[in-house]
Amino acid sequence: MKTAMLVIAAALFGAVQAQAANECVIDDPTGTPLNVRNQPNGKILGALNNGVAVFASAMTKDGKWVYIRPIPPAPGKSGWVYFDHLDCN
Repeated sequence: MKTAMLVIAAALFGAVQAQAANECVIDDPTGTPLNVRNQPNGKILGALNNGVAVFASAMTKDGKWVYIRPIPPAPGKSGWVYFDHLDCN
């Protein structure tokens, strides 16, 4: 299912600065809070727990990183997270 979602997300987002937004949920398989970064593989800004709803609004061209922002009232930082740790069904 993740592979199919990656194909769909890549089609929706295309380039890094795409404007579309999808609703997703943090789903880190390690069970630890998911690091939110200032850029793909960059400095850690904060972390979000599993189950937090987010909007995904951009994706890197390789499909590995997604720019997210928490959906209010969820607290947390906006930034880049690893796509495989999201559930965007």
